[in-house]
Amino acid sequence: MNVLEAMKRLDDMPENYKTMSINEMEERVRAIKERFGKRLFIPGHHYQKDEVIQFADATGDSLQLAQMAAQNSEAEYIVFCGVHFMAETADILTGDYQKVILPDMRAGCSMADMADIAQVERAWPILQELFAGTILPLTYVNSTAAIKAFVGRHGGATVTSSNAKNMVEWAFKQKERIFFLPDQHLGRNTAYQLGVALDEMAVWDPHTDRLEYKGDIKKVKVILWKGHCSVHENFTVRHIERIRQTKPDMKIIVHPECSWEVVQQADYVGSTKYIIETIQNAPAGSKWAIGTEMNLVSRIIREHPDKEIVSLNPYMCPCFTMNRIDLPHLLWALESLERGIMVNQIAVPPLIEQDASQALARMLALA
Repeated sequence: MNVLEAMKRLDDMPENYKTMSINEMEERVRAIKERFGKRLFIPGHHYQKDEVIQFADATGDSLQLAQMAAQNSEAEYIVFCGVHFMAETADILTGDYQKVILPDMRAGCSMADMADIAQVERAWPILQELFAGTILPLTYVNSTAAIKAFVGRHGGATVTSSNAKNMVEWAFKQKERIFFLPDQHLGRNTAYQLGVALDEMAVWDPHTDRLEYKGDIKKVKVILWKGHCSVHENFTVRHIERIRQTKPDMKIIVHPECSWEVVQQADYVGSTKYIIETIQNAPAGSKWAIGTEMNLVSRIIREHPDKEIVSLNPYMCPCFTMNRIDLPHLLWALESLERGIMVNQIAVPPLIEQDASQALARMLALA
């Protein structure tokens, strides 16, 4: 079976949803939301399409939305408009009586998929032998529940793009070295911000099971997993140079999932929340080039007509996997739910949930 055939098998949505008019779908979703009332909660990630985000009961980043779902004790059903790892986190944090549904199971995350648990389990003993038990694992919340569980079992914690600096500082108080999964760019940018030199960072390649490093490995303080965000890696130094040449008075703000080279040349760097709030608080007439996902950038542009805002990469496309969640899939999930059928329920196995909860709890305790 090829990849396309496998993806089709994951999508069981009936054909009639693909031919329904937008107006009819919107009316049906509104009606279902009204009938369910507080029993239904729809979190929508910032990167979602407008056709979906209009029905979100809350918008935010992945962890924020999962926490909102957990705090919403009246909600029996969480229809998470995001990607798979986000729905997993929501299932971990919510009560047993709450059911989490992902409208389209094909909505994954390329970054999260770059760290497979089998690869991590294979890497760990090799790294332990190289560094004699001096490593603490940290994982970005943009990772699978299995990776979070691995980190939890080994005394580590999760991090977000907002608190990565605090969590890396915490980790260095526990151990001499950290093993950062799965986004090498967030790990590198955060460690560098804290004074760790580039020549004190190594990269673990899960495909060759080898440490990429030249020099005395005793100098290594940070081991970075060789993973990245497919969206944010598409912002380059050349894009920054173009803005500097054509619009020298324009400020550049980027997400820390961008490469180290891009982050070093940007004017501002921060999480999705930081980017949104920075633009909101900027004076009218200010000019901005934003290095993050295109659905969000387009929404920011519409919400701030008093400012000149562009994407740092003029050819940037929205996040492909995030865009799997669309209006037809949302309606299908809701109508199925109303018929007593839970399509695409996300249920993390108890043992994985237990260990992953530890990793999340260690982070939340320091929040």
